[in-house]
Amino acid sequence: MKLHIKFKIVGLAFLSLLFFGANAQTAAPDPVVSTVPTATNANCPAILQFTFNRLQDNSKQDLCQYAGKVILVVNTASFCGFTSQYEGLEALYAKYASRGLVVLGFPSNDFGKQEPGSSKEIADFCYNTYGVKFPMFAKSSVQGDQANPLYVALIKATGSTPKWNFHKYLIDRKGNIVDHYLSITTPDSHTLIGDIEKALNN
Repeated sequence: MKLHIKFKIVGLAFLSLLFFGANAQTAAPDPVVSTVPTATNANCPAILQFTFNRLQDNSKQDLCQYAGKVILVVNTASFCGFTSQYEGLEALYAKYASRGLVVLGFPSNDFGKQEPGSSKEIADFCYNTYGVKFPMFAKSSVQGDQANPLYVALIKATGSTPKWNFHKYLIDRKGNIVDHYLSITTPDSHTLIGDIEKALNN
């Protein structure tokens, strides 16, 4: 299945961008996502003071547990031309986790309706197809009026709204936004890896 997706990635990716693009409809948020702000914590950057349900079991996860780490936030989808980026994202996480990198995945059905499944279906697909072990959270919206509060904060800080699946935001250890990257920026991009390594060294 992975090989099949890889063969189709270029065509699917650009067809998706061509036909859906910025005009894609925003899906309603998944009712199991929790977007409750956490209690203010002096040691936790404001950008992380939210709680979301974990994808696998809906248990509440305080993003403040990632304070002090370099964080790559990615909105994901299971049926996209860019879906094979899961493999590269997991490789980044495996390579740099010991140095303080964490990848946070936020499945979303906002773009082209390419994440229609339940939390269990998404979790099973990610693990069984790509061996994803980095933290992922319940499906939610990442754009428009229904955007989850982390994405509201990211969009406000960068002035950039995700245009498609696998848009990326990089956050440094102090909670500052380093940069954001379009979907076509792959996890093995020299630019992205350079920014990650720089942030890890600071």
